[in-house]
Amino acid sequence: MSEKHEEKPTPTTPLAKRRVGGLGRGLNALIEGSYEKKSERLGLVPHPANSVGLIPTEQIEANPYQPRTHFDQEALQELAESIKVQGIIQPVTVRQTGPAAYQLISGERRLQASRLAGLEAIPAYIRKADDQQMLEMALIENIQRENLNAIEIALSYQRLVSECNLKQEELGDRVGKNRSTVTNYLRLLKLPPDIQIGLRDSVISMGHARALLSVDDAAAQLGLFHRIVAEEMSVRKVEQLVRQGVAAPTAKNAPATPATDAPLVPVAEIKRAERHLSDRFGSRVQVKPTAQGRGEIRISFDSAEDMHRIISILQPA
Repeated sequence: MSEKHEEKPTPTTPLAKRRVGGLGRGLNALIEGSYEKKSERLGLVPHPANSVGLIPTEQIEANPYQPRTHFDQEALQELAESIKVQGIIQPVTVRQTGPAAYQLISGERRLQASRLAGLEAIPAYIRKADDQQMLEMALIENIQRENLNAIEIALSYQRLVSECNLKQEELGDRVGKNRSTVTNYLRLLKLPPDIQIGLRDSVISMGHARALLSVDDAAAQLGLFHRIVAEEMSVRKVEQLVRQGVAAPTAKNAPATPATDAPLVPVAEIKRAERHLSDRFGSRVQVKPTAQGRGEIRISFDSAEDMHRIISILQPA
């Protein structure tokens, strides 16, 4: 009579029952094999410094020093979908602030996307850091890794100089840039707010902004900026105008602009209108304001058939 051998159940944990957000067996096995206790893997007790562990996403709070305030939701959703399939390729970086509390140092996009993907825990590198080190690491990590626009980079440099007490030479060494590059970015913050917004929103390029910095008068800078937008000037054309003194400040005794002139349409409003109309017509739309408050709207078409399609949209139902 054969003896039946009862199979002992294999101990499982919530992490072992299901993949933690598709980490991938390589990274998952590495992290799980680093700790014998489930409580350590899940961040319920302090991790040793300079170690990697699985941290519940609900225990990670945002970095108060995060230099980037806007994250494109469509891009975040795309990253979330990628994480569902590929998992977390690179751990986020955190510091431990309590037995089951962590503060993000870097990896804000990965954390947000992981939450969108429904991950309960993500791999994190635990570091020791005080508040100033937190700020410095967050700023430098963003400058080096994220696709920041020129104004965000300039603001990050300014914070490193003022809040971390770094000299421009030291700052250049930290971010891997020479001093002249750092100086050029910091100078952007001297431009009028409207021009900074235009640079931030990619209405003008860094080359345009550097040319505008050669103009001493803020009013002249703004006037030339609006010409750049309205006439779609190249950087070379702007540099030529500046050399020729076309954008020179108005003389003190020159007559003032008549008060009856309508104010210029804000650049941000123009770009919003262009995006809205482009989506509406399915074609490129350009809004061309003038200094007197008038302007025109141009709708591009590729063929006679495309033109008739646009006309049909314009006609009342």
